[in-house]
Amino acid sequence: MPDTPKMPPRRIRPWLSALSLLLVLGPASAMARDAHALSQDDIDWLRRDGFELDSATVARYRELGRSRFLDEQLDDRDGDPLPAPITALINSYEAANTPTEQLLTNLRDEQEKIKNMPEGDDKAAAKKAQQQHANDLLQQAQQIEMLHAVYGQNQLKEQMVWFWLNHFSVYGAKGRVRWVANDYTQNTIRPHALGKFRDLVMATLESPAMLEFLDNAQNAKGHVNENYARELMELHTLGVGSGYTQQDVQQLALILTGVGVSPLRDRPALREHPRFADMFVQKGLFEFNPTRHDYSDKVLLGQKIKGSGFDEVTKAVDLITRQPACAQFISKKLAEYFVADEPPPALVAKMAKTFQRSDGDIAEVLRTMFESKELAASYGKKFKDPMQFVVSSVRMAYDGKPIANAKPLLNWMNQLGEPIFGRLTPDGWPLDGSGWSSSGQMAKRFEIANSIGTGNNRLLTPEGMPKTGGDFPMLTTRLYYDTFDPRLSPGTRDALAKATSQQEWNTFLLSSPDFNYR
Repeated sequence: MPDTPKMPPRRIRPWLSALSLLLVLGPASAMARDAHALSQDDIDWLRRDGFELDSATVARYRELGRSRFLDEQLDDRDGDPLPAPITALINSYEAANTPTEQLLTNLRDEQEKIKNMPEGDDKAAAKKAQQQHANDLLQQAQQIEMLHAVYGQNQLKEQMVWFWLNHFSVYGAKGRVRWVANDYTQNTIRPHALGKFRDLVMATLESPAMLEFLDNAQNAKGHVNENYARELMELHTLGVGSGYTQQDVQQLALILTGVGVSPLRDRPALREHPRFADMFVQKGLFEFNPTRHDYSDKVLLGQKIKGSGFDEVTKAVDLITRQPACAQFISKKLAEYFVADEPPPALVAKMAKTFQRSDGDIAEVLRTMFESKELAASYGKKFKDPMQFVVSSVRMAYDGKPIANAKPLLNWMNQLGEPIFGRLTPDGWPLDGSGWSSSGQMAKRFEIANSIGTGNNRLLTPEGMPKTGGDFPMLTTRLYYDTFDPRLSPGTRDALAKATSQQEWNTFLLSSPDFNYR
Protein backbone atom coordinates (compact mmCIF):
# COMPACT_ATOMS: atom_id res chain seq x y z
CA MET A 1 0.00 0.00 0.00
CA PRO A 2 1.18 3.57 -0.66
CA ASP A 3 2.45 5.85 2.02
CA THR A 4 -0.14 8.04 3.69
CA PRO A 5 0.10 11.67 2.47
CA LYS A 6 1.92 14.15 4.69
CA MET A 7 -0.03 15.42 7.69
CA PRO A 8 -2.03 18.62 7.09
CA PRO A 9 -1.90 21.68 9.34
CA ARG A 10 -2.97 21.35 13.01
CA ARG A 11 -6.40 22.87 12.46
CA ILE A 12 -7.33 19.93 10.24
CA ARG A 13 -5.73 17.17 12.33
CA PRO A 14 -8.84 16.57 14.43
CA TRP A 15 -10.55 15.38 11.25
CA LEU A 16 -7.87 12.79 10.68
CA SER A 17 -7.90 11.61 14.25
CA ALA A 18 -11.50 10.72 13.36
CA LEU A 19 -12.36 8.86 10.08
CA SER A 20 -14.79 5.75 10.10
CA LEU A 21 -18.38 6.31 11.26
CA LEU A 22 -20.05 2.96 11.11
CA LEU A 23 -22.59 5.19 11.26
CA VAL A 24 -23.99 8.12 13.09
CA LEU A 25 -26.98 7.43 10.82
CA GLY A 26 -27.39 3.84 11.88
CA PRO A 27 -25.45 0.58 11.56
CA ALA A 28 -24.15 -0.63 8.23
CA SER A 29 -26.53 -3.55 8.48
CA ALA A 30 -29.38 -1.09 7.86
CA MET A 31 -28.24 -1.01 4.25
CA ALA A 32 -27.18 -4.54 3.46
CA ARG A 33 -24.90 -4.89 0.50
CA ASP A 34 -26.46 -5.83 -2.81
CA ALA A 35 -26.42 -9.57 -3.27
CA HIS A 36 -25.07 -8.95 -6.77
CA ALA A 37 -22.43 -6.46 -5.68
CA LEU A 38 -19.33 -6.25 -7.81
CA SER A 39 -16.14 -8.01 -6.83
CA GLN A 40 -13.29 -5.98 -5.35
CA ASP A 41 -11.36 -6.46 -8.59
CA ASP A 42 -14.29 -5.05 -10.58
CA ILE A 43 -14.51 -2.02 -8.28
CA ASP A 44 -10.79 -1.33 -8.45
CA TRP A 45 -10.83 -1.67 -12.23
CA LEU A 46 -13.75 0.75 -12.55
CA ARG A 47 -12.03 3.32 -10.35
CA ARG A 48 -9.12 3.40 -12.81
CA ASP A 49 -11.40 3.42 -15.83
CA GLY A 50 -13.15 6.66 -14.88
CA PHE A 51 -13.19 9.68 -12.60
CA GLU A 52 -14.46 7.57 -9.68
CA LEU A 53 -17.76 5.69 -9.42
CA ASP A 54 -21.37 6.72 -9.62
CA SER A 55 -24.52 4.60 -9.57
CA ALA A 56 -25.11 4.80 -13.33
CA THR A 57 -21.60 3.57 -14.12
CA VAL A 58 -21.84 0.68 -11.67
CA ALA A 59 -25.26 -0.32 -13.04
CA ARG A 60 -24.03 -0.27 -16.63
CA TYR A 61 -20.95 -2.30 -15.74
CA ARG A 62 -23.08 -4.84 -13.89
CA GLU A 63 -25.39 -5.10 -16.92
CA LEU A 64 -22.67 -5.57 -19.54
CA GLY A 65 -19.72 -7.14 -17.73
CA ARG A 66 -16.17 -5.89 -18.08
CA SER A 67 -15.46 -6.96 -21.66
CA ARG A 68 -18.62 -5.51 -23.21
CA PHE A 69 -18.40 -2.42 -20.97
CA LEU A 70 -14.88 -1.71 -22.25
CA ASP A 71 -15.96 -2.42 -25.84
CA GLU A 72 -18.79 0.10 -25.51
CA GLN A 73 -16.45 2.79 -24.18
CA LEU A 74 -13.74 2.29 -26.79
CA ASP A 75 -16.30 2.15 -29.60
CA ASP A 76 -17.73 5.52 -28.46
CA ARG A 77 -20.75 5.41 -30.76
CA ASP A 78 -23.00 7.32 -28.39
CA GLY A 79 -20.91 10.49 -28.50
CA ASP A 80 -20.94 12.57 -25.33
CA PRO A 81 -24.42 12.37 -23.75
CA LEU A 82 -24.96 14.60 -20.73
CA PRO A 83 -27.97 15.14 -18.45
CA ALA A 84 -30.41 17.70 -19.91
CA PRO A 85 -29.81 20.32 -17.15
CA ILE A 86 -26.04 20.11 -17.72
CA THR A 87 -26.48 20.46 -21.48
CA ALA A 88 -28.67 23.51 -20.89
CA LEU A 89 -26.06 25.04 -18.57
CA ILE A 90 -23.31 24.50 -21.15
CA ASN A 91 -25.47 25.96 -23.92
CA SER A 92 -25.96 29.11 -21.85
CA TYR A 93 -22.27 29.97 -22.22
CA GLU A 94 -21.15 32.31 -25.00
CA ALA A 95 -18.10 30.12 -25.60
CA ALA A 96 -20.40 27.21 -26.44
CA ASN A 97 -23.16 28.94 -28.40
CA THR A 98 -21.09 31.31 -30.58
CA PRO A 99 -19.04 30.00 -33.53
CA THR A 100 -15.33 30.43 -32.91
CA GLU A 101 -14.83 32.31 -36.16
CA GLN A 102 -17.49 34.79 -35.02
CA LEU A 103 -15.75 35.21 -31.66
CA LEU A 104 -12.47 36.06 -33.39
CA THR A 105 -14.17 38.34 -35.90
CA ASN A 106 -15.81 40.22 -33.04
CA LEU A 107 -12.44 40.44 -31.29
CA ARG A 108 -10.78 41.87 -34.41
CA ASP A 109 -13.52 44.48 -34.85
CA GLU A 110 -13.36 45.39 -31.17
CA GLN A 111 -9.57 45.74 -31.27
CA GLU A 112 -9.75 48.03 -34.29
CA LYS A 113 -12.39 50.14 -32.59
CA ILE A 114 -10.26 50.48 -29.44
CA LYS A 115 -7.17 51.29 -31.50
CA ASN A 116 -8.96 54.23 -33.12
CA MET A 117 -10.20 55.64 -29.79
CA PRO A 118 -8.41 58.71 -28.37
CA GLU A 119 -6.26 58.10 -25.31
CA GLY A 120 -8.14 58.53 -22.06
CA ASP A 121 -10.46 56.88 -19.57
CA ASP A 122 -12.87 55.55 -22.19
CA LYS A 123 -10.10 53.75 -24.05
CA ALA A 124 -8.71 52.31 -20.82
CA ALA A 125 -12.20 51.12 -19.84
CA ALA A 126 -12.71 49.51 -23.26
CA LYS A 127 -9.39 47.64 -22.97
CA LYS A 128 -10.33 46.45 -19.49
CA ALA A 129 -13.74 45.25 -20.70
CA GLN A 130 -12.13 43.35 -23.57
CA GLN A 131 -9.71 41.68 -21.15
CA GLN A 132 -12.60 40.67 -18.88
CA HIS A 133 -14.48 39.30 -21.88
CA ALA A 134 -11.48 37.13 -22.77
CA ASN A 135 -11.21 35.89 -19.18
CA ASP A 136 -14.93 35.06 -19.14
CA LEU A 137 -14.57 32.98 -22.31
CA LEU A 138 -11.63 31.08 -20.84
CA GLN A 139 -13.55 30.39 -17.62
CA GLN A 140 -16.51 29.15 -19.64
CA ALA A 141 -14.24 26.77 -21.56
CA GLN A 142 -12.86 25.48 -18.25
CA GLN A 143 -16.35 25.02 -16.80
CA ILE A 144 -17.56 23.17 -19.89
CA GLU A 145 -14.69 20.71 -19.66
CA MET A 146 -15.24 20.17 -15.93
CA LEU A 147 -18.95 19.51 -16.50
CA HIS A 148 -18.15 16.95 -19.19
CA ALA A 149 -15.68 15.25 -16.85
CA VAL A 150 -18.21 15.02 -14.00
CA TYR A 151 -21.27 14.00 -16.02
CA GLY A 152 -19.98 12.31 -19.18
CA GLN A 153 -21.28 8.73 -19.43
CA ASN A 154 -18.12 7.45 -21.10
CA GLN A 155 -15.75 8.05 -18.24
CA LEU A 156 -12.76 6.48 -19.98
CA LYS A 157 -13.18 8.97 -22.80
CA GLU A 158 -13.48 11.82 -20.30
CA GLN A 159 -10.18 10.78 -18.74
CA MET A 160 -8.61 10.66 -22.19
CA VAL A 161 -9.85 14.16 -23.04
CA TRP A 162 -8.16 15.42 -19.86
CA PHE A 163 -5.01 13.38 -20.63
CA TRP A 164 -4.70 14.79 -24.14
CA LEU A 165 -5.50 18.35 -23.03
CA ASN A 166 -2.52 18.01 -20.72
CA HIS A 167 -0.32 16.23 -23.26
CA PHE A 168 -1.03 18.82 -25.98
CA SER A 169 -1.05 21.61 -23.42
CA VAL A 170 -1.79 25.24 -24.34
CA TYR A 171 -1.63 28.26 -22.03
CA GLY A 172 -4.93 30.11 -21.92
CA ALA A 173 -3.55 33.57 -21.17
CA LYS A 174 -1.38 33.78 -24.28
CA GLY A 175 -2.58 35.73 -27.31
CA ARG A 176 -6.00 34.71 -28.56
CA VAL A 177 -5.98 31.29 -26.87
CA ARG A 178 -8.73 32.35 -24.44
CA TRP A 179 -11.02 33.03 -27.36
CA VAL A 180 -10.49 29.59 -28.92
CA ALA A 181 -9.99 27.44 -25.79
CA ASN A 182 -13.43 25.82 -25.92
CA ASP A 183 -13.01 25.08 -29.62
CA TYR A 184 -9.68 23.41 -28.81
CA THR A 185 -11.23 21.10 -26.20
CA GLN A 186 -14.51 20.27 -27.90
CA ASN A 187 -13.57 20.29 -31.60
CA THR A 188 -9.86 19.37 -31.58
CA ILE A 189 -9.24 17.06 -28.61
CA ARG A 190 -12.61 15.47 -27.84
CA PRO A 191 -13.46 14.02 -31.30
CA HIS A 192 -10.03 12.36 -31.55
CA ALA A 193 -9.53 11.24 -27.94
CA LEU A 194 -10.05 7.55 -28.78
CA GLY A 195 -9.08 7.57 -32.46
CA LYS A 196 -5.82 7.37 -34.36
CA PHE A 197 -2.94 9.22 -32.76
CA ARG A 198 -1.83 10.55 -36.15
CA ASP A 199 -5.25 12.18 -36.64
CA LEU A 200 -5.06 13.73 -33.17
CA VAL A 201 -1.63 15.22 -33.94
CA MET A 202 -2.97 16.68 -37.20
CA ALA A 203 -5.99 18.10 -35.39
CA THR A 204 -3.78 19.87 -32.84
CA LEU A 205 -1.46 21.05 -35.64
CA GLU A 206 -4.44 22.65 -37.36
CA SER A 207 -5.83 24.19 -34.18
CA PRO A 208 -5.62 27.98 -33.78
CA ALA A 209 -5.00 27.48 -30.04
CA MET A 210 -1.84 25.43 -30.65
CA LEU A 211 -0.61 27.60 -33.51
CA GLU A 212 -1.03 30.73 -31.38
CA PHE A 213 0.51 29.23 -28.26
CA LEU A 214 3.64 27.81 -29.92
CA ASP A 215 4.07 30.68 -32.40
CA ASN A 216 3.71 28.77 -35.65
CA ALA A 217 1.28 31.43 -36.84
CA GLN A 218 4.44 33.57 -37.26
CA ASN A 219 6.46 30.82 -38.98
CA ALA A 220 7.20 31.89 -42.57
CA LYS A 221 9.91 31.56 -45.22
CA GLY A 222 12.77 33.87 -44.28
CA HIS A 223 11.38 34.30 -40.75
CA VAL A 224 11.44 30.75 -39.45
CA ASN A 225 10.17 30.06 -35.93
CA GLU A 226 11.21 26.67 -34.51
CA ASN A 227 9.09 26.69 -31.34
CA TYR A 228 6.29 24.43 -32.51
CA ALA A 229 8.54 22.11 -34.50
CA ARG A 230 10.66 21.49 -31.40
CA GLU A 231 7.74 20.83 -29.06
CA LEU A 232 5.94 18.71 -31.66
CA MET A 233 8.88 16.30 -31.59
CA GLU A 234 10.03 16.65 -27.97
CA LEU A 235 6.71 16.84 -26.09
CA HIS A 236 3.98 15.63 -28.43
CA THR A 237 5.38 12.64 -30.32
CA LEU A 238 8.96 11.35 -29.86
CA GLY A 239 10.26 12.50 -26.49
CA VAL A 240 13.69 13.60 -25.32
CA GLY A 241 16.54 11.28 -26.23
CA SER A 242 14.61 9.50 -28.98
CA GLY A 243 17.25 10.12 -31.65
CA TYR A 244 16.05 13.21 -33.49
CA THR A 245 18.55 16.05 -33.92
CA GLN A 246 18.53 19.84 -33.98
CA GLN A 247 18.74 19.56 -37.76
CA ASP A 248 15.50 17.56 -37.73
CA VAL A 249 13.87 20.36 -35.71
CA GLN A 250 15.10 22.92 -38.25
CA GLN A 251 13.85 20.85 -41.18
CA LEU A 252 10.46 20.34 -39.58
CA ALA A 253 10.21 24.07 -38.92
CA LEU A 254 10.75 24.68 -42.65
CA ILE A 255 8.07 22.12 -43.47
CA LEU A 256 5.68 24.00 -41.17
CA THR A 257 6.26 27.42 -42.76
CA GLY A 258 2.95 28.85 -43.93
CA VAL A 259 0.94 26.82 -41.40
CA GLY A 260 -1.10 29.34 -39.44
CA VAL A 261 -4.43 30.91 -38.57
CA SER A 262 -6.82 32.48 -41.05
CA PRO A 263 -6.61 36.30 -40.90
CA LEU A 264 -10.42 36.62 -41.31
CA ARG A 265 -10.02 39.06 -44.16
CA ASP A 266 -9.15 39.16 -47.88
CA ARG A 267 -5.80 37.71 -48.93
CA PRO A 268 -4.21 40.20 -51.31
CA ALA A 269 -1.11 38.00 -51.52
CA LEU A 270 -3.10 35.36 -53.40
CA ARG A 271 -4.35 37.94 -55.88
CA GLU A 272 -0.77 39.07 -56.40
CA HIS A 273 0.48 35.47 -56.79
CA PRO A 274 -2.29 33.60 -58.63
CA ARG A 275 -0.01 30.59 -59.25
CA PHE A 276 -0.29 29.79 -55.52
CA ALA A 277 -4.10 29.78 -55.45
CA ASP A 278 -4.45 26.02 -55.93
CA MET A 279 -1.96 25.35 -53.15
CA PHE A 280 -3.87 27.30 -50.52
CA VAL A 281 -5.56 25.18 -47.81
CA GLN A 282 -8.23 26.36 -45.39
CA LYS A 283 -10.16 24.32 -42.81
CA GLY A 284 -12.21 26.55 -40.55
CA LEU A 285 -9.74 28.88 -38.84
CA PHE A 286 -6.73 26.90 -40.04
CA GLU A 287 -4.87 27.92 -43.15
CA PHE A 288 -1.84 26.88 -45.11
CA ASN A 289 -0.63 29.97 -46.95
CA PRO A 290 1.65 28.91 -49.84
CA THR A 291 3.08 32.42 -50.20
CA ARG A 292 4.67 32.00 -46.73
CA HIS A 293 6.01 28.48 -47.33
CA ASP A 294 9.59 27.39 -47.96
CA TYR A 295 9.45 25.08 -50.98
CA SER A 296 12.96 23.67 -50.69
CA ASP A 297 13.42 19.91 -50.33
CA LYS A 298 13.91 18.72 -46.74
CA VAL A 299 15.39 15.70 -44.98
CA LEU A 300 13.50 14.69 -41.81
CA LEU A 301 14.54 11.72 -39.68
CA GLY A 302 16.66 10.49 -42.57
CA GLN A 303 13.82 10.66 -45.09
CA LYS A 304 13.71 13.08 -48.03
CA ILE A 305 10.55 15.15 -48.30
CA LYS A 306 10.19 16.99 -51.58
CA GLY A 307 9.13 20.62 -51.38
CA SER A 308 5.48 20.48 -52.41
CA GLY A 309 3.43 22.60 -50.01
CA PHE A 310 0.90 21.29 -47.51
CA ASP A 311 1.57 17.71 -48.60
CA GLU A 312 4.93 18.04 -46.82
CA VAL A 313 3.12 18.58 -43.53
CA THR A 314 1.00 15.44 -43.81
CA LYS A 315 4.02 13.37 -44.85
CA ALA A 316 6.03 14.69 -41.92
CA VAL A 317 3.27 13.85 -39.42
CA ASP A 318 2.91 10.36 -40.93
CA LEU A 319 6.66 9.82 -40.65
CA ILE A 320 6.95 11.07 -37.07
CA THR A 321 3.92 9.24 -35.66
CA ARG A 322 5.05 5.91 -37.17
CA GLN A 323 8.43 6.00 -35.47
CA PRO A 324 8.98 3.25 -32.84
CA ALA A 325 10.04 6.04 -30.48
CA CYS A 326 6.57 7.61 -30.79
CA ALA A 327 4.86 4.34 -29.90
CA GLN A 328 7.12 3.98 -26.87
CA PHE A 329 6.76 7.59 -25.73
CA ILE A 330 2.96 7.74 -25.91
CA SER A 331 2.51 4.28 -24.39
CA LYS A 332 4.73 5.20 -21.43
CA LYS A 333 2.84 8.44 -20.77
CA LEU A 334 -0.52 6.65 -20.88
CA ALA A 335 0.77 4.04 -18.45
CA GLU A 336 2.14 6.79 -16.17
CA TYR A 337 -1.29 8.39 -16.03
CA PHE A 338 -3.38 5.24 -15.57
CA VAL A 339 -1.11 2.66 -13.96
CA ALA A 340 1.94 3.88 -12.04
CA ASP A 341 4.38 6.77 -11.72
CA GLU A 342 7.05 4.32 -12.90
CA PRO A 343 5.08 1.94 -15.12
CA PRO A 344 6.33 -1.63 -15.65
CA PRO A 345 8.56 -1.76 -18.77
CA ALA A 346 6.88 -4.98 -19.89
CA LEU A 347 3.48 -3.25 -19.96
CA VAL A 348 4.84 -0.25 -21.86
CA ALA A 349 6.43 -2.62 -24.38
CA LYS A 350 3.12 -4.44 -24.94
CA MET A 351 1.28 -1.15 -25.39
CA ALA A 352 3.93 0.15 -27.81
CA LYS A 353 3.66 -3.07 -29.83
CA THR A 354 -0.10 -2.56 -30.08
CA PHE A 355 0.45 1.09 -31.05
CA GLN A 356 2.66 0.07 -33.97
CA ARG A 357 0.54 -2.89 -35.05
CA SER A 358 -2.66 -0.78 -35.07
CA ASP A 359 -1.05 2.29 -36.69
CA GLY A 360 -1.49 4.34 -33.54
CA ASP A 361 -5.06 3.31 -32.63
CA ILE A 362 -5.49 4.88 -29.18
CA ALA A 363 -8.46 2.67 -28.30
CA GLU A 364 -6.49 -0.51 -29.00
CA VAL A 365 -3.55 0.69 -26.91
CA LEU A 366 -5.95 1.40 -24.04
CA ARG A 367 -7.48 -2.06 -24.44
CA THR A 368 -4.04 -3.64 -24.06
CA MET A 369 -3.48 -1.65 -20.88
CA PHE A 370 -6.90 -2.21 -19.32
CA GLU A 371 -6.73 -5.96 -19.94
CA SER A 372 -3.23 -6.29 -18.47
CA LYS A 373 -2.17 -7.99 -15.26
CA GLU A 374 0.10 -5.01 -14.56
CA LEU A 375 -2.92 -2.72 -14.17
CA ALA A 376 -4.49 -5.09 -11.64
CA ALA A 377 -1.22 -5.24 -9.68
CA SER A 378 -1.23 -1.46 -9.26
CA TYR A 379 -4.64 -0.95 -7.65
CA GLY A 380 -4.63 1.36 -4.64
CA LYS A 381 -1.22 2.80 -5.42
CA LYS A 382 -1.90 5.64 -7.87
CA PHE A 383 -2.40 9.05 -6.24
CA LYS A 384 -5.09 11.25 -7.79
CA ASP A 385 -4.03 14.50 -9.42
CA PRO A 386 -6.14 17.61 -8.60
CA MET A 387 -8.44 17.11 -11.59
CA GLN A 388 -9.10 13.52 -10.59
CA PHE A 389 -9.65 14.52 -6.96
CA VAL A 390 -12.09 17.35 -7.66
CA VAL A 391 -14.10 15.51 -10.32
CA SER A 392 -14.20 12.24 -8.39
CA SER A 393 -15.28 14.00 -5.19
CA VAL A 394 -18.23 15.67 -6.94
CA ARG A 395 -19.17 12.45 -8.74
CA MET A 396 -19.12 10.45 -5.52
CA ALA A 397 -20.90 13.12 -3.47
CA TYR A 398 -23.69 14.05 -5.88
CA ASP A 399 -23.99 10.76 -7.81
CA GLY A 400 -25.48 12.20 -10.99
CA LYS A 401 -27.45 15.05 -9.37
CA PRO A 402 -27.01 18.05 -11.70
CA ILE A 403 -25.18 21.04 -10.26
CA ALA A 404 -26.23 24.55 -11.27
CA ASN A 405 -22.92 26.38 -10.98
CA ALA A 406 -19.53 25.06 -12.12
CA LYS A 407 -17.44 27.99 -10.87
CA PRO A 408 -16.62 26.33 -7.53
CA LEU A 409 -14.96 23.55 -9.53
CA LEU A 410 -12.63 26.10 -11.12
CA ASN A 411 -11.86 27.69 -7.77
CA TRP A 412 -10.87 24.31 -6.34
CA MET A 413 -8.67 23.55 -9.35
CA ASN A 414 -6.97 26.92 -8.92
CA GLN A 415 -6.42 26.29 -5.20
CA LEU A 416 -4.84 22.93 -5.98
CA GLY A 417 -2.56 24.47 -8.60
CA GLU A 418 -3.79 22.62 -11.70
CA PRO A 419 -6.17 24.92 -13.59
CA ILE A 420 -7.18 23.78 -17.07
CA PHE A 421 -5.21 25.85 -19.62
CA GLY A 422 -3.14 27.17 -16.71
CA ARG A 423 0.25 25.58 -17.41
CA LEU A 424 2.62 28.33 -18.56
CA THR A 425 5.10 25.92 -20.18
CA PRO A 426 4.06 23.45 -22.92
CA ASP A 427 5.10 20.32 -21.02
CA GLY A 428 1.76 19.87 -19.21
CA TRP A 429 1.07 19.20 -15.54
CA PRO A 430 2.99 16.40 -13.74
CA LEU A 431 1.64 12.86 -14.02
CA ASP A 432 3.39 11.54 -10.91
CA GLY A 433 1.90 11.63 -7.43
CA SER A 434 4.88 13.42 -5.89
CA GLY A 435 3.90 16.55 -7.78
CA TRP A 436 0.61 16.73 -5.86
CA SER A 437 1.23 15.33 -2.36
CA SER A 438 2.98 18.14 -0.48
CA SER A 439 1.66 19.17 2.94
CA GLY A 440 0.22 22.36 1.43
CA GLN A 441 -1.52 20.39 -1.29
CA MET A 442 -3.01 17.98 1.24
CA ALA A 443 -4.24 20.83 3.43
CA LYS A 444 -6.11 22.27 0.44
CA ARG A 445 -7.62 18.87 -0.32
CA PHE A 446 -8.97 18.60 3.21
CA GLU A 447 -10.50 22.07 2.94
CA ILE A 448 -12.14 21.21 -0.38
CA ALA A 449 -13.38 17.89 1.00
CA ASN A 450 -14.96 19.85 3.84
CA SER A 451 -16.57 22.30 1.42
CA ILE A 452 -18.09 19.44 -0.58
CA GLY A 453 -18.90 17.22 2.39
CA THR A 454 -20.70 19.94 4.35
CA GLY A 455 -22.47 21.50 1.37
CA ASN A 456 -20.68 24.77 2.13
CA ASN A 457 -20.36 25.68 -1.53
CA ARG A 458 -22.42 27.17 -4.35
CA LEU A 459 -22.60 24.15 -6.65
CA LEU A 460 -26.41 24.00 -6.40
CA THR A 461 -26.91 27.79 -6.58
CA PRO A 462 -27.10 29.33 -10.08
CA GLU A 463 -24.45 31.97 -10.64
CA GLY A 464 -25.60 35.42 -9.54
CA MET A 465 -28.36 34.07 -7.29
CA PRO A 466 -28.34 34.24 -3.46
CA LYS A 467 -27.41 30.94 -1.83
CA THR A 468 -30.43 29.07 -0.55
CA GLY A 469 -30.34 26.28 1.98
CA GLY A 470 -27.37 24.38 3.31
CA ASP A 471 -27.90 21.08 1.51
CA PHE A 472 -25.09 18.62 1.95
CA PRO A 473 -24.62 15.40 -0.02
CA MET A 474 -25.42 11.99 1.46
CA LEU A 475 -22.42 9.76 0.83
CA THR A 476 -23.77 6.87 2.90
CA THR A 477 -25.74 5.38 0.01
CA ARG A 478 -26.10 1.98 -1.60
CA LEU A 479 -23.25 3.01 -3.92
CA TYR A 480 -20.98 3.54 -0.91
CA TYR A 481 -21.88 0.25 0.77
CA ASP A 482 -21.53 -1.74 -2.43
CA THR A 483 -18.20 -0.26 -3.48
CA PHE A 484 -16.26 1.68 -0.84
CA ASP A 485 -17.26 0.20 2.51
CA PRO A 486 -15.83 -3.31 1.89
CA ARG A 487 -12.36 -2.00 1.03
CA LEU A 488 -11.80 0.62 3.74
CA SER A 489 -8.55 0.38 5.66
CA PRO A 490 -8.69 0.00 9.46
CA GLY A 491 -7.31 3.51 9.92
CA THR A 492 -10.03 5.05 7.79
CA ARG A 493 -12.73 3.02 9.56
CA ASP A 494 -11.47 4.17 12.94
CA ALA A 495 -11.50 7.80 11.88
CA LEU A 496 -14.94 7.62 10.25
CA ALA A 497 -16.34 6.06 13.41
CA LYS A 498 -15.43 9.20 15.34
CA ALA A 499 -17.33 11.60 13.08
CA THR A 500 -20.09 13.45 14.92
CA SER A 501 -22.32 14.27 11.93
CA GLN A 502 -23.01 13.18 8.38
CA GLN A 503 -21.24 16.30 7.11
CA GLU A 504 -18.12 15.47 9.09
CA TRP A 505 -18.29 11.84 7.96
CA ASN A 506 -18.48 12.99 4.33
CA THR A 507 -15.44 15.18 4.85
CA PHE A 508 -13.44 12.38 6.45
CA LEU A 509 -14.20 9.97 3.62
CA LEU A 510 -13.24 12.40 0.84
CA SER A 511 -10.08 13.29 2.80
CA SER A 512 -9.00 9.70 3.37
CA PRO A 513 -6.07 7.94 1.68
CA ASP A 514 -8.59 5.29 0.55
CA PHE A 515 -10.33 7.92 -1.59
CA ASN A 516 -7.24 9.85 -2.70
CA TYR A 517 -5.50 6.73 -3.98
CA ARG A 518 -7.09 4.60 -6.63
